[in-house]
Amino acid sequence: MKLIKKLDIYILKKFLGTFIFAIIIISVIIIIFDISEKLEWFMKHHATWKPIVFDYYVNFIPYLVNLFSPLFTFIAVVFFTSRMAARSEIIAILGGGTSFWRLLYPYMIGAFLISGMSLYLNHFVIPDANKIRLRFENRFLNDPTTNHNLNVHKQISPGVYIYMETFNNDVGYRFTLENIQGQEIPYKLMAETIRWDSAKKNWKIFNYFIRKIRPDGTQKIISGMEKDTVLNLNPADFTERLDDVKAMNYKELNAYIDKKRMEGSTNIAAFEVEKDQRTAFPFATFILTVIGVSLSSRKVRGGTGLHLGIGLMIAFSFILFMQISTTFAAGGFISPLVSVWIPNFIYGILAYFMLRWAPK
Repeated sequence: MKLIKKLDIYILKKFLGTFIFAIIIISVIIIIFDISEKLEWFMKHHATWKPIVFDYYVNFIPYLVNLFSPLFTFIAVVFFTSRMAARSEIIAILGGGTSFWRLLYPYMIGAFLISGMSLYLNHFVIPDANKIRLRFENRFLNDPTTNHNLNVHKQISPGVYIYMETFNNDVGYRFTLENIQGQEIPYKLMAETIRWDSAKKNWKIFNYFIRKIRPDGTQKIISGMEKDTVLNLNPADFTERLDDVKAMNYKELNAYIDKKRMEGSTNIAAFEVEKDQRTAFPFATFILTVIGVSLSSRKVRGGTGLHLGIGLMIAFSFILFMQISTTFAAGGFISPLVSVWIPNFIYGILAYFMLRWAPK
């Protein structure tokens, strides 16, 4: 029993040590290239070293670690396990009476720790870090704003819909507001122009026409040249920042999706993919760990190099498949939840067959 405990610690130390080393190396390389690429922008916008380091790169590191954790979990497993196999350590362990299933135990502990870290980063750390990082990027690097300002249709509250032909610079043209109750429209407002008053924090409509239907069925018509009005709407609602969802925790993201669904946004699928990926992606760590152990525990001619080559092909095919499946979700062909879990399911089946192939 003591030997098994030492073996667990031995494998776990190699697993986590190789993983941490790989993540540190790739993070340093990416940051160096990122600095060289963005240095001109930093100088152009007069960004000082303190916000660059503490607002941007300190909050960029958790994002990097989480982004590459399944891939480098797999690479770490393949690398040190294939070296153990090349030195006949796997043969000695199995020959000493330890079953292959028992050999997987420390690997699963390592995968559990890395997956748990990824889940925690996804739901608690990274959204807060992204708030600071994206604020820095919007100030010094770019503006990821996407304006949807042509033929705007929105539901601003239950049963209340608006339409604008165009909206730019806080001014909308050909504005219509309808209060729809069942098959009836008891209130309708039309205006040639609508403008946001930033001082009063309300809207001003010009050349307007209002039709109200009273309970007795009679109509009341109101028209005029200019009028202040209050709407459950502000100019920010016409601007969708596609990166903003990355700065929302689970509760905030759910509320945001509900709001956008009510408004009739066309990007709901992309927001739901972001939410579901935060849970599905960390679980890939377990699947890739099992595939890595099964692949590299057999001693073959070519050793570590061959195992790494095959392993990288499998890992990148998984990432590619994840991107393809989420693209289908964004296009509305499959549900976001299914799209993010399909790669785990298919590669889980691959892991099962590779386990059967592994040396026992």
